[in-house]
Amino acid sequence: MDFPDAQLVILDATMTQWKLSPFETRLVVNAAAAPPAAPYGAALGAILSPQGFAAAEREIRAWPGYRATDLVSLPGLARAAGIGQIWYKDEGTRFGLGSFKALGGAYAVFCYLADAIRQRTGKRPSSAEVMAGHYRDIVSKLTVCTATDGNHGRSVAWGAQMFGAPCIIYIHATVSEGRRAAIAKYGAEVRRIAGDYDDSVHQAAADSATNGWQVISDTSYAGYRDVPKWVMQGYGVMVGELLEQLPAAERPTHLFIQAGVGGLPAAVVAYLWQKLGRDRPSVVVVEPHVADCLYQTARNGKPTKASGNLDTLMAGLAAGEVSLIAWEILNPGANAFLTIPDSAAVAAMKAVAEGVDGDRRIVGGEAGVGGLAGLLAAAAEPARRAALGLDTNSRALIFGSEGDTDPDLYRELVGRSGAEIRAA
Repeated sequence: MDFPDAQLVILDATMTQWKLSPFETRLVVNAAAAPPAAPYGAALGAILSPQGFAAAEREIRAWPGYRATDLVSLPGLARAAGIGQIWYKDEGTRFGLGSFKALGGAYAVFCYLADAIRQRTGKRPSSAEVMAGHYRDIVSKLTVCTATDGNHGRSVAWGAQMFGAPCIIYIHATVSEGRRAAIAKYGAEVRRIAGDYDDSVHQAAADSATNGWQVISDTSYAGYRDVPKWVMQGYGVMVGELLEQLPAAERPTHLFIQAGVGGLPAAVVAYLWQKLGRDRPSVVVVEPHVADCLYQTARNGKPTKASGNLDTLMAGLAAGEVSLIAWEILNPGANAFLTIPDSAAVAAMKAVAEGVDGDRRIVGGEAGVGGLAGLLAAAAEPARRAALGLDTNSRALIFGSEGDTDPDLYRELVGRSGAEIRAA
């Protein structure tokens, strides 16, 4: 069911005082969503399986510097939003890279290299063996490549450096200099092109085909499925941590989760569906107004390009085309699709930075708080609350997918640096 555009409100926070600011969102409720009792099924298992998630967890949890990121309760913000609880999984500290993407791109680099080593030696190595340089003569000749808005490219570059492979990263015209520098520091060659994110994806694919490089993309398209599966398997690590961290009797009723091409929500939906079955939460996928490819796809019932120009502060969500395998999971797995303006994300960044009614302060980046911004918008408007089943008993799960990955932009938007907020 497609809901008309509506004037909504979001809570704009200071430490103890709130005011309402109007803005618009768009909502479509997914008529194709599977009922709670529906099994995950073999078709979806061929994309993301329990075995694939388990393999990623075994490798990634053994990497140097691994630790589970925090799951933070935000009862003050929940009370202000008129719901029962908000759980915020803070990915801003993941492996020092500042985002959940550290789990996906780097793991996909390992999987590609491990398969290449197995083809040449007959043995598939562990990530520890590759890190130790046992197969340097093979790995040093295997170039990996990707296109990025910032965080995925940083993960691929970090993984390539960790495992000893050459790396080339494509960025588009509006990627900030701070994000470019953050990628380059891991030794990757960074190439900036004209155009938008989708243009950089196509350029990376074309140049890789010409030069014999391996594309490590977080989006799938016709004929390209295996690598994005590895990326999404890596994301499953944070969902496994979350289920270990939640109180034993606690089960979220709602998941509000941001999306670019759809890989993040698809991975989270698949993992929760496999582990929780009918007790999994209702899923609302949140996108920027101008990068609404999943919203448009849900409206049309088939993969559809975004209706906007992709020019959003939420740079990590600035995707114009859906990942095909992600959509195969989200079509039955997501209950609704919601779009928000940039102003909603900025308000959510400020809310978690200040802490509401005693809540712990959190550094949430502009793309990382997308799901939270969608929750606050929906909770603030009666028709949206009703359509999504939000009430005072609702318990919402949020994946804060990045911290201040562009420190200068974060300070500009929030008014203080991430370091100042963490110190407070």
